[in-house]
Amino acid sequence: MRPVILAALLAAAALPVAAAPALAAQPAAVPHPAAAAASGPERSFTGEDLFKVQGAADPQISPDGRQIAYVRMAADVMTDRNVPSIWLVDVASGRERPFATGKGAHYSPRWSPDGKRIAYVSGDGAGSPEIHVRWVDSGADAKITNLPTGPRSLAWSPDGTQIAYVMNVPGQGMTLGKPPARPEGAKWADPLQVIDRVTYRFDDAGYAKPGFDHLFLVSADGGAPRQLTFGNFDDGGPLSWTADGRKILFSANRSKDWEREIMNSEVYALDVASGALTALTSRYGPDAGPAVSPDGRRVAYVGFDDHHRSYENAELYVMNIDGSGSRALTAKLDRSIDGLDWQGNNAIVVSYDDHGRKKVARVGLDGSMRTLVDNVEPGSDLDRPYTGGSYSVSANGVIAYTSNPPTAPADLWVAGKGSPRKLTDLNGTWLAGKAMAPVRKIPVTAPDGRQIDAWLATPPGAQPGKRLPLILEIHGGPNAAYGPAFATDVQLYAAHGYAVLYTNPRGSTSYGEEFANLIDRAYPGKDYDDLMAAVDAAIADGVADPDNLFVTGGSGGGVLTAWIVGKTDRFKAAATQKPVINWISESLTMDATPFTSRYWFDKRPWEDPMAYWKRSPLSLVGNVKTPTMVVVGSEDYRTPDSEAEQYYAALQIRGVPTVFVKVPGASHHGLAGRPSQAAAKASAILAWFDKYRTDGKAAGE
Repeated sequence: MRPVILAALLAAAALPVAAAPALAAQPAAVPHPAAAAASGPERSFTGEDLFKVQGAADPQISPDGRQIAYVRMAADVMTDRNVPSIWLVDVASGRERPFATGKGAHYSPRWSPDGKRIAYVSGDGAGSPEIHVRWVDSGADAKITNLPTGPRSLAWSPDGTQIAYVMNVPGQGMTLGKPPARPEGAKWADPLQVIDRVTYRFDDAGYAKPGFDHLFLVSADGGAPRQLTFGNFDDGGPLSWTADGRKILFSANRSKDWEREIMNSEVYALDVASGALTALTSRYGPDAGPAVSPDGRRVAYVGFDDHHRSYENAELYVMNIDGSGSRALTAKLDRSIDGLDWQGNNAIVVSYDDHGRKKVARVGLDGSMRTLVDNVEPGSDLDRPYTGGSYSVSANGVIAYTSNPPTAPADLWVAGKGSPRKLTDLNGTWLAGKAMAPVRKIPVTAPDGRQIDAWLATPPGAQPGKRLPLILEIHGGPNAAYGPAFATDVQLYAAHGYAVLYTNPRGSTSYGEEFANLIDRAYPGKDYDDLMAAVDAAIADGVADPDNLFVTGGSGGGVLTAWIVGKTDRFKAAATQKPVINWISESLTMDATPFTSRYWFDKRPWEDPMAYWKRSPLSLVGNVKTPTMVVVGSEDYRTPDSEAEQYYAALQIRGVPTVFVKVPGASHHGLAGRPSQAAAKASAILAWFDKYRTDGKAAGE
């Protein structure tokens, strides 16, 4: 289930556990140069290319708009990980130079108010990441902390003398009883793990250790930090200082029943001197992301009234610095705001998704809007074509953002003074030798007449009029959105000879609240009809071979994949990735257990089990004839591996052709996080589909 800001929690690979040699290609490896020279250059996009992909992320423009610090994501073939480094670009000339690129991971660059220094987080993997400060002109660098756990949400004080941040404070867990005394030198089993938290594990992070996240303050010159907030609550960023440097605004869920009321955060003002906390918001629902105007008079933030629906738009609000006079500025937009920066004292620059594209717009205090950028794209998490990307804006209105067409990962761009300009070309050299799959939009009309956005990628050099085997790739969420963005899975599938269809069925975000909530208490449901209409449109387009259709998807897309094969036999084979199979078991084992029963159902599973069962793909497994692969990460705590295991067991018991692919060490979000596993997972899926093609062609023929 793919996380969405202030909304639903729902949105690579090892070889198959069984019959691995017969199913999957060899794991991705970098070829020896001599071997490549002997056979000539490989024009197709391959699994090995995942180690070449680089993307721009988190662009931070200097206050004067002249320089941009950004994070470059690049794979390290020796560690099989995507590693961030920081680079600095001159806006006028486009000249680029390394800023923090040594051993380890370097990220979260944040400019000082005067633009002379950059604070960032750096870690070599041997200990906790630390805060560094570097002087831009001289290159002098200082590690200013020595922390027990990693910092995040860095925020400079207005005078540039201090840096606030968020960090976890370890605590003491609950104990029950007393074990016997261990003799000196004895090697005993690990002690008991006593759990008393409602949410006791998190996808990506694993089982929660005792402790809570709190605000800290450290001198920009280094020294011992000071803890600013306390209590058995998690305080979070982003952090925003008032203009006089006396207060820091942040968001937190400090309600009485915060462990069960997981969406009820407020905006707080912290008095730095006294530690006093004042809640500036009080409604039922999440309020977050506060940003104080330059003159210190107002606060912009995002949030919504929580009606326990599966989706709500996060609206942009502005209030006085004391919390009075709150009003919505984007109620008429009918889109969800997911980023904001003040532009002077009378306008706010925001980002939001619209029809599968992330846009940046200027919002006046009177609610007026003007689009500034209409094609922000992500530079990380590139396996599937989700909307995403990031931006920042300078004091004089220059915007740094990430973007590119769907044939290349995101580069760094700049807009605001003349036409948009591309400042980097991170993949240009090696991609010049590759044939990439073109992506185009195709029209789709659902049975009820609604227009559905869909995109079709075709193999490079595909002959017009020739029908191709088709893979329907379904996004997760389900309240999330795909768009015309670069995606390694799409490119790998297309390079293997498949057309790839992806779409935004009802329930997708970026089309307004009403469209997203068409699946409220009805998922899976009529989104199935939208997906079938998209397949029919690809056939009518002349591209898809109706006798060679395949389907896959992850998380919410895995749910729909399993639902589809329980409803129709039109697909030759399927691969359901990290699915929910049984809503009763999922609701009690996922990492945010209060969520499902509150936001996707009217009652708890023991109160109305049939409501859960009717929407569970497991209820349809008796209909399934389609050969179906099941894929999951071994450390998936969002849609736990027990969900995939149930489905695999049911298919095996029924005698349906199936195979179980488990990705060692992978979380839900990180199913394709390691390049070798991402390549191997795609290869395994393609090998499974090849096995059931009826056009007489196997892989690469």
